[in-house]
Amino acid sequence: MRISDKKTIKTGLLVLAGGLVIVSVIAGIVIAKTWGRTIIQIDIHQNKKIIHLSNFAEPPQFAVWLENPATKELRTVFVTHRVAKGDWEGKANVPVALPLWFQLFRGKKNQEAAGPAKRSDMAITGATPKTDYFSVRVEVEPGSDWICWIEMNLAGDFNDAYPEVDLKTLREDEFSNGQPALIFKADIKAVEGEKFTPAIISQSTWVKGIVKTEPVNDGITTAKNVFDEVSISVIKPKPKLIDKTRIQDI
Repeated sequence: MRISDKKTIKTGLLVLAGGLVIVSVIAGIVIAKTWGRTIIQIDIHQNKKIIHLSNFAEPPQFAVWLENPATKELRTVFVTHRVAKGDWEGKANVPVALPLWFQLFRGKKNQEAAGPAKRSDMAITGATPKTDYFSVRVEVEPGSDWICWIEMNLAGDFNDAYPEVDLKTLREDEFSNGQPALIFKADIKAVEGEKFTPAIISQSTWVKGIVKTEPVNDGITTAKNVFDEVSISVIKPKPKLIDKTRIQDI
């Protein structure tokens, strides 16, 4: 073998070794970025059969937010665009859609009383998900405690208890709300591997500026199954060379 060939091989090996070192360093940095981080993932499955039976056959409006039971801090994780922006085809706001979320994050008195450090809806907003499955993530402090709230309303899901027009009083459902919004709740411990199943605990209504949360009454039928599967998982973020979707810290 010629001396020049040996030099070429040696140079190639050095380049390869250098490349492996760089790759190892990058991999170490990427893994280090996920060390000690914890993510709460909320997964929702929408029942399209029930949605298509409603008058508008449009997916429900909903909001997901977290509450810190110690500090009482509230943080919206996701809210549908129409609710967040007040995009109601000529109507500035329709608080009857998600009364509790509206009161907590849009009510002037509540915002002034809580202050900017206590409540925030600087979160993910998007078009109402039309696919069967919806998933959203938020990063939290490992081991921290949270309450996860989900409020959901399917417009136009009328039934005998919540008709479009009440034949006795001849009163019309002004906002075509149908059955009231339902509220899901789950107490969460941010420990990797833990899983939680939110339960429907109440219904929310808005009448002339007054928001009420009450036990779910017998008049609620199909609304209870619009979200036919809701689960929460505590996971560790997967290592990524390029993080295109930075998750908002809490």
